[in-house]
Amino acid sequence: MAATRLELNLMRLLSRCEALAAERRDPEEWRLEKYVAALEDMLRELKKQSSKPAPELLNEYSRKVDFLKGLLEAEKLSSSTEKALANQFLAPGRTPTTAKERTPATKTVHLQTKARCTGQMRSELLGTVESGRLPHKEVQILFFPLCCCRGLSPDEKQSAVELDAVLQHHQDMQEKLAEEMLNLARSLKNNTLAAQNVIKQDNQTLSHSLRMADQNFEKLKDESDRLEQHAKKSVNWLLWIMLIVVCFIFISMILFIRIFPKLR
Repeated sequence: MAATRLELNLMRLLSRCEALAAERRDPEEWRLEKYVAALEDMLRELKKQSSKPAPELLNEYSRKVDFLKGLLEAEKLSSSTEKALANQFLAPGRTPTTAKERTPATKTVHLQTKARCTGQMRSELLGTVESGRLPHKEVQILFFPLCCCRGLSPDEKQSAVELDAVLQHHQDMQEKLAEEMLNLARSLKNNTLAAQNVIKQDNQTLSHSLRMADQNFEKLKDESDRLEQHAKKSVNWLLWIMLIVVCFIFISMILFIRIFPKLR
């Protein structure tokens, strides 16, 4: 089904919002917030139309609009740690908005925002303007000891301790999730092997039953042939006995007539 005019306008505005979100904006920038509010209104109107898109496409539009809205709310937070946590829970779109995109723009924006927040946290910890992103373990092992050794202020040390606790919490959650996935994989493997063994035993039992049925059928066929031959033989003997009895009676009658002549 062809896209309606409202859907085309929503796609154009969504693409524009994704481009604005990917750029570095001033704190006083107001266009993106207004554009996202207009996107919400257009999405509500699109859901009310009779010729609305497929449910999967509507869900994708809603996912991207919610991502942009959450991105704006995360930028309003004061602490870089809170921004990083808020961005971590955002869900970008799964499909490109336009045909020119190879990867979804919201996914690229999500990665850029996470890298920017990580750079801000590093700058707060090290007291420099350095921007970049390092893995959690390197942040915990390298940056926190450096902060302790450089004589930071109490607020900065408190921020470093909070960041270390947050990163440690997320690392523990990831390890726990990985362990649960490993246990689920092992359980699935065991269940699969057990199912294979049951199916193999059932196949063996079925094959044995088929062989026994074939053997019984052959035996039944042989017994039927023997019974038929026996029936034929018994009929032949009975016929000969009857013929002999008839001949004997006939001869006896003739002799009886010869021996005892007719009375006069």
